[in-house]
Amino acid sequence: MESRSDTELLAGALAGDGEAFGAFYRRHVRRIAAFHLARCRTAQDAADLTAETFAVALEALDRFDPQRGEAIAWLFGIARHRNVGHHRRGAVEDRARRKLGIERIHLDDAGIEQVEATASAELVRVQLRDGFGELPPDQRDAVVLRVLLDHDYSEVAQAAGVSEAVARKRVSRGLSALRARLTAGRTTT
Repeated sequence: MESRSDTELLAGALAGDGEAFGAFYRRHVRRIAAFHLARCRTAQDAADLTAETFAVALEALDRFDPQRGEAIAWLFGIARHRNVGHHRRGAVEDRARRKLGIERIHLDDAGIEQVEATASAELVRVQLRDGFGELPPDQRDAVVLRVLLDHDYSEVAQAAGVSEAVARKRVSRGLSALRARLTAGRTTT
């Protein structure tokens, strides 16, 4: 997981680090999409408003002031304004998307399912990557050898210089920690 704070990510994005804004987007896109989905009649409108929210945020990076509040509050403020405008006009204003040259995405049911599946897969990938980083090195190495590289337990034990029983325990504990992380991630999103 990206270790920089939202404020650091936005400062990096303002300085031209595109990956910083990408990390900020990945960190908050599900919450912003859920915000819009709860307030819109269609998933298409929610998807459009989510895209607009981040497009406006990208354009307005120079106006974010961390002394006035948290970055997530600033982002939800933008989302709220996009949502109010949508309801006031009866249609999504796409000026920010056009200004950035982003085409409007038309999603059918299969497209919406694909977006949701991709977002879920990305979340799992990030949670696993972060989970691997937090495992003790002996467990991480054992899980990599056994699960990712498909070595048998005797090879895992030999590589670590431990008994096969210890190798099994390390793999088991590592997988349990990763499973707990994924389970916790599902309950917080």
